[in-house]
Formats: sequence, structure tokens, C-alpha cells
Amino acid sequence: MSNPVYTLTEGQPVRDPSVSTTLPVFGGGGLTTLGDTLLLETLAHFSRERIPERVVHAKAAGAWGEFEVTNPEIAQLTCAKFLDTAGKKTQVLFRLSTTGGEKGSADTVRDVRGFSVKFFTEEGNYDIVGNHVPVFFVRDPMRFPSLNRSHKRHPATNRPDATMFWDFHVNQPESVHTLMHLFGSRGLPDSIRRVTGFGVHTFKLIDSSGRPRYCKFHFRPETGHTSFASAEEAEKKAGANADYHTEDLWDAIARGEYPVWKLYVQIMEPERAETFGRALFDITKIWSHKEFPLIEVGKMTLNKNPDNYFAEIEQAAFSPSNLVPGIAMTPDPMLQARMFAYPDAQRYRLGSNYAQLPPNRPIAPVYAPFVRDGITTTKNYGGDPNYVRSTLSPGITTQSITQITHHERIAANALLGLNEIPVDDEDFVQPRDLWRRVFDDAEKEKFVGNVVGSLAGTPAPLREAVVAMFSKVDGEIGQRMMAKIKEDATHL
Repeated sequence: MSNPVYTLTEGQPVRDPSVSTTLPVFGGGGLTTLGDTLLLETLAHFSRERIPERVVHAKAAGAWGEFEVTNPEIAQLTCAKFLDTAGKKTQVLFRLSTTGGEKGSADTVRDVRGFSVKFFTEEGNYDIVGNHVPVFFVRDPMRFPSLNRSHKRHPATNRPDATMFWDFHVNQPESVHTLMHLFGSRGLPDSIRRVTGFGVHTFKLIDSSGRPRYCKFHFRPETGHTSFASAEEAEKKAGANADYHTEDLWDAIARGEYPVWKLYVQIMEPERAETFGRALFDITKIWSHKEFPLIEVGKMTLNKNPDNYFAEIEQAAFSPSNLVPGIAMTPDPMLQARMFAYPDAQRYRLGSNYAQLPPNRPIAPVYAPFVRDGITTTKNYGGDPNYVRSTLSPGITTQSITQITHHERIAANALLGLNEIPVDDEDFVQPRDLWRRVFDDAEKEKFVGNVVGSLAGTPAPLREAVVAMFSKVDGEIGQRMMAKIKEDATHL
């Protein structure tokens, strides 16, 4: 193959891409001309290189890999074809991000990580768009924009603001469970290769007979989840190398040390769901592993770095609405809101035809002639009818899909309205278990120190409100926090 020749974007060769065409004048100057197409094209494109940044999850690393089914019995739970045979492999695209920071921010800050996987299946793309903690801050989607604004920069100072952060959370105390994870060791993972992933929401698996079962997805790294020993260590890494996690993932794959995660599901039968209560669809809650043990599905191996970050990772578009037959949504309000918000964000960032971009393009045949035209379309279906129920294309058919037996029912006498789930003691039960049964003494000390450290510089009434919120989890937490606040005050 001959060496490439520099050209304009439409193929015309150029003499020298490093020199503009000018009319020389005295003093070493020169006049550029509108006839210098190369210069105009170069400058015009430079002004348009950047696309809108993701409003959340902007800073990320990613890689390609494969998913292999390891449990033949999973086919009894779902009719999804990519899971129908042990040993079957599916290409995946993986992206792990921080949430609040911009693209240039540090990898190692305390933050919830986005954990996204796109499966390129024979029935279309399937996305698991989760986080590295098993629960989420809020359960009402109306609070989602405010949540993320409170974690970002203050509108006046343009700085991260702890007062803004904690003011939001003390007034949405259902977030306390996620805060327990965030300010524990899990909030500072030391490597992308050793981070857990959770689908967070409840989904349905549909078997070949149409029977639904509720499920939650879990990714566990083969190495186990590991974290920085202290907040100070993470801060030093952030100062020394803002791209520490990104570099670690890239270099490991380049060395042939491919990271591996096992995918598991928790399964709940519909009969149990009838009596399970609101935690069935409440993403501030987990399911007991004792009652609903993890069932292995397969393993994901990342084995290829992107050839071009912008083309393959920045342009990647993930959405929980990308489901395949055999996996279905549930009446989780946050899930339903995300099923709109995520593809809508991609249309804004990447254009209405983002699904035609290489990292999003399905391997499954696509025939959607009612979704056409728009900016940057690469396939537009020729003269095929762009309206439904045409008799002009008799060869086009629909595919029979396993009928889903919808288990959920609208509650009797339900009224459309502002149906807020009030915060009550149930919202503090699982955080209490985390404190009493999971955190050891060292972890408890770290947690208290991390929260109190983040409160530095906040108003005293707000600090008192934070202490009061965590005291509802366990009085010991509040006592420790008050003692730590007083101790820190004596050293000022």
C-alpha cells in the first residue's frame, strides 16, 4: 500500500499543509487570500472541532472487548439470543467515567463512577448504563437535574461548593444510602480495572414462554474491588496525574493484561414481587444477597484500546432504552426518565443520526425508514416509503417477538398527581445495616473523617443538619461526627 498523500477534505491534493498561500509585502509580511482553500478549511474546521460536552459523566476512559456466556442455564431465564448458549461471544464497548467533573478534571476524585457497557448483539444493541455503587441518590426524576447541579460548580464562584452539595442532600435524605457508599472507601477506586459495576435499576428478564422475572445486574472484577488507602493518596494522584485511571487502563491493555469482570444477576420471581414492597423499584435500595443470591451469567474481557478516542469513546452513545427482546423495562420512574433523557442528550451532542456513528452502529440489520434525513445521515433508504402501512414495499415484514406477560398492574383507584414517596425510617434501614454489619472500625473512622472533611468551610447550621441526617442512620455516627468537628476546630 502506497503512503497517503495530504489532501483537502474532499480529496484534492495539497502541496504543503503547513504553509498558507500569501502575497508577500515589505517587512516580511504577507496578505492571505480567500482563494487559499486549505487555510480557510483548516481554520473553519478548527473552530468546530469540539462538540457539546456531556452534561454529566464527561471525563471517561473506554475500551473494546468481548462478553462470553459462561452459564448455560441463563437461557432458561431470558430469550435474549446473545445469552442463549454457553461459550457464545458478543463484542462490547466499555466506558467508565466520573460524574461531576468536566473532561479535563482528575480521575481520582471522590465521585460516583458511571459504568456503561454496549453489547453488539444479533438483535440490536443492548446497553447496561449503571454506576459503580449499587444505589442512587434520588428516586424521583424531577430531582435528577438539581442533584447534578449541586455536585457541579457554583453559579457565581464557578467553583465546586460543599455548601451547595450538602444543602441539596440534607433536603433529600433518601440519598443517605448512596452517601454512605460515596464517602466510604468505595468512593475512591484506585483503578478502573478493579471497580465494581451495577445496573442499579430493576429490569425484567423474559423467558421463551413470556414469563417475566425481575432482575438486577452486577459486574464484579475478577481481581476484586480495591480503593485508595486514604483520601490524601487519591488527592496526590490527582495532582500528579489527572489522567491516572485512564493511563492505567490503557497501559494494562497494551501490555496484554486484559481486565475481566464477571456479570451476575439477582432474580426475583413475580410471586415474591407481590409482597416485596416499594424497594422493588426504588433505586435507593438494594436487594438482599441472602434472599436473592448472585447467579453468574458470563464474563466481560477488555482486550483492545480505541484507535481514536474521539471517534470511538467520545462519540459513543449509551442509553438504558437500548433493550433487546428478552430484557425489558420496569415501572421505575428514574429508569423511565433516563430512557428519554439519555438518547435526547445524544441527539443534542452528536446529532439526530448518532446511531449511525461507528461506535453505535449495530451489527444487526437496521431498517427504520421512518427515521431518516437530518444532519450527517449515511443511510437514507433510497426511495422506500417514509410512512407506515405502505403497500409499495410488499417484501418488508415485521418480526415476531416473544410476547411479554406484563406483571405490573396500575393500582386500584390510582390518581394521576404529585405522588411523592415520603422519606421514612425504611430509607435508613439499609444504611444502618451498612454501618453496623459491613463497615469495620477502620472503615467507620474513614467514613466519618471523609464526611467531616468535606464539610470544612460550610455554615454551622448546615453541618448540624448533616450530623442530624446521619444520626438517623445510627446515633453513633452523629456522635463521632460531632466529636470530629470539635477536634478539627481546635486545630484551626
